[in-house]
Amino acid sequence: MTSEIVDAAKIEAEQIKSFRDFLFSYNKLSELCFVDCVWDFTSRTVRDQENNCAVNCAEKFLKANQRISQRFQEFQVISNENALAMAKKAG
Repeated sequence: MTSEIVDAAKIEAEQIKSFRDFLFSYNKLSELCFVDCVWDFTSRTVRDQENNCAVNCAEKFLKANQRISQRFQEFQVISNENALAMAKKAG
């Protein structure tokens, strides 16, 4: 019974961490694209140029983030394979 509670707590902590990571990325994206793309504060409407800039900025950010994640996963696989090979040599 206690192991189930510990497992549930670990899962909840992992979910909270994932949500924090998501919020960090979302806030970073919002800040970067707002600073780069919003120039005109004299009007309540978003100009087409600002809208296009924001869309392009978001796409670039998400593609870069996806590519970094893929490279990190590839690195982790290689690292795990190397660790397994070292363990086989030692054992």
